[in-house]
Amino acid sequence: MIYLDFAATTPMLAPAIEAYADAATQLYGNSASLHDAGSIASAYVEAVRKQLAAKLNVVADGITFTGSGTEANALAICSLALAQKKRHIITSQAEHTSVHAAMNYLQRHGFTIERLPLQQDGCIDVAAIEEAITDDTALISVQHVNSEIGAIQPIAAVSKLAKQKNVLLHVDCVQSFCKIALDADVDAMSVSAHKIGGPRGLGAMYVNPRRRTVPLFPGMTHERGLRGGTLDVPSIVAFGAAMTHYTYDVAKQWQLRDAFTARLQQTHVTLIESKRASQLPNIIGLCMRGIEGQLALLHCNAQSIAISTGSACDITSASGTKAIIAMGKTFDEARQFCRISTGITTTEAHMIACADALNSLIHSRHAVQ
Repeated sequence: MIYLDFAATTPMLAPAIEAYADAATQLYGNSASLHDAGSIASAYVEAVRKQLAAKLNVVADGITFTGSGTEANALAICSLALAQKKRHIITSQAEHTSVHAAMNYLQRHGFTIERLPLQQDGCIDVAAIEEAITDDTALISVQHVNSEIGAIQPIAAVSKLAKQKNVLLHVDCVQSFCKIALDADVDAMSVSAHKIGGPRGLGAMYVNPRRRTVPLFPGMTHERGLRGGTLDVPSIVAFGAAMTHYTYDVAKQWQLRDAFTARLQQTHVTLIESKRASQLPNIIGLCMRGIEGQLALLHCNAQSIAISTGSACDITSASGTKAIIAMGKTFDEARQFCRISTGITTTEAHMIACADALNSLIHSRHAVQ
C-alpha cells in the first residue's frame, strides 16, 4: 500500500523499535522504585526528559510524560486553567478534538470558552484574539500547525500578545514537533511520539514549573503529581531514539507537494491551504466539487493508496473537518474534504499515483454528470 496518512500516525523508525525491544528486555524495573533496577530505569527516563526539554528549549522539570498527545492537551489545559481565578478562555474553532474536549470539561466547571474562527488562509487572526481578551481571560490555547490543512499559526505574535496581557498560553505542537521550531515563549506545550516514528500510546507535555497547576486527579504520586501510573520506560526510551533519528526535509516535502498539485487536474478541485510561508508542506487538504471525501478515501483505498478525510480523531464526525467549518465553508464543502499527508518514505511516484487516482475519480464522476 502507498501510505499517505502520516499526519494521522507514522510507522515506527527501526532505531525506535530496536530501542524499545532493548529497554523492554533490560529495563524491567519500575522507574519509581528505589532499588538498582528502578534507579537504572529512572536514569534512562530522565535522559529522555532532558533530551525532550532540549528539543523544546525548555527546562526538564516542566516535562511530564503522558499516554498520548490527547492526554497531554487535556492535562496541560485543565491543570493550568483550574489553578486560575479567572474564568475566560480563548481558543480556535479548528483545534484538535482533545482540546475541544478539555474546553467542554472546563465549560461544565464554570469557565466561559470563546472559540474564534480561522481566516481564509487557515490562520487565526491575532487581532481577533486581542479583541477577545478581557480582564477575566486566564488562558489562550492555539495549535502550532493545523492537522487537517497544515496551516502554521502565528504563535510568536500570539505569545507576544499573551505576555502583554498577562494571559497564559498553551500550544498544541503535536503536528509541528521535530518539523518546525516553535520560536516563542509559551507556558505549556503538548507533543506526541507516534507522529515522528515513535511508539503509539506515549506523549508529553511541558508546563512552566513557575506556573501554578491543579492536578486533575489529586493524590497521584508519579510525574510530580500531575499524572498517575507507572511510566512506560520502553516507550519513553523509544521516543528518545525517534527524536534522535527522525528527520524532516522541508525541501523534499515541498517537492512532493508540488509534484502532486502539478499532476492533479484542478478544474473541479479546491486546495485548502495557507500562504507558502505559513504552510507545512507535508499536509495537503483539498475539496473535490461534488465528490465526498469518504468516496475519495474508498476509491484510493481500492487502489492501495491510504489517504484520510481529516483527523483520525474525528472519523465519526458528520461534518467532516473542523478546519473547513472554521474557515467559513459550508457543511457540504466540509464533506468534500480529504487530506493527503506525506512522510520520510514518500516518493514522487507515490504522489503521482495518488493524483492519478483522484483524477480518475474526478473524471468518472463529472463525465457522468
